[in-house]
Amino acid sequence: MDSKVKLYLERAENNLLLAKTNFNISQSMGLKKTLSIPSDSTFFADVISEGYYAIFYASKAYLLLKGVETKVPDEHKKTYKKFREMVNSGELDSELLEIYESEAEKADSLLKIMLLEKSKRGRFTYDVNAGANMPYAEESVENARKFVSIIKDLIEKIGEKTGEEKKFERGEGEHE
Repeated sequence: MDSKVKLYLERAENNLLLAKTNFNISQSMGLKKTLSIPSDSTFFADVISEGYYAIFYASKAYLLLKGVETKVPDEHKKTYKKFREMVNSGELDSELLEIYESEAEKADSLLKIMLLEKSKRGRFTYDVNAGANMPYAEESVENARKFVSIIKDLIEKIGEKTGEEKKFERGEGEHE
């Protein structure tokens, strides 16, 4: 497996792990106490963001394996567009695109809220219920877990196929 593909896949897995960890911390008084985190603190918005990044990096890994590299500016848009093209061509299951879109929408929604609140900062006092994001965070963890798992399996299968082709090219494959 190409080192960049491996790096993006590791980043995806790390973001997924961080999403799960922050979700668990947000729900566990015991973990909060152990980590000296105030009992009313939650990290559900971070979980949603980390779930999105797990999906984004898994997508980058898959695209790169297929010879498609996306770069700044607009790296996220370009990655999504290329990934959508692969789904539309039938190369990838449409369920993966639905998961990607759902997580991108949640992350984008959080960004819009942040920008709106930033624009109003100083004029209002906010009482934001961080716990309200819990169901969305839970869904994000599950979506990211499923997406990363499927992409990782696809990458491994492609890697196995490529490895077999290389063996054959070197004359190490089975001859009939």
